[in-house]
Amino acid sequence: MILTGKEIKKRLEKDIIIDPYSDNRLNPNSYNLRLHNELVRYTESPLDMKKSNPSENLIIPDSGLLLQPGVLYLGRTLEYTETHNLVPMLEGRSSIGRLGMYVHVTAGFGDVGFKGFWTLEISVIQPLVIYPNVEICQIFYHTVEGEITEYKSGKYQGNKGIQTSMLYKDFESGKY
Repeated sequence: MILTGKEIKKRLEKDIIIDPYSDNRLNPNSYNLRLHNELVRYTESPLDMKKSNPSENLIIPDSGLLLQPGVLYLGRTLEYTETHNLVPMLEGRSSIGRLGMYVHVTAGFGDVGFKGFWTLEISVIQPLVIYPNVEICQIFYHTVEGEITEYKSGKYQGNKGIQTSMLYKDFESGKY
């Protein structure tokens, strides 16, 4: 089951934390999250799963930043979220999609217990000027059945900003 907007609001400061929160961004069954003014872009190609790939920070000025097709930009939400006893999911807003912008490649699924900012995997199919603070995506919540084990990954839990891929840590730990 997906929570309604009214249920999201009822669970604030209990199962759901959204900071900052505004009723203006609450939808019938989701909540709009905004784009922070920072982006990260990888600086070398090809990328290597076994390495921490070099990257650079970009700032989105109030006048806008032109994104180019064929480039992966990592962004983050302005809002910090925590979710307990529910599964958070993230999707781009239809108005964003209609401009040819993707806000995640594969990572729209969150885990019960996730705490932090959402890292967005942004790409565009044609050149697009973007702006900070725009409502770029929406978070929605699924109920879960069964005993809950909260997410405790050392890689992404409690992040403070944009995080590049840490898959290399799985190679270092001998997982692969």
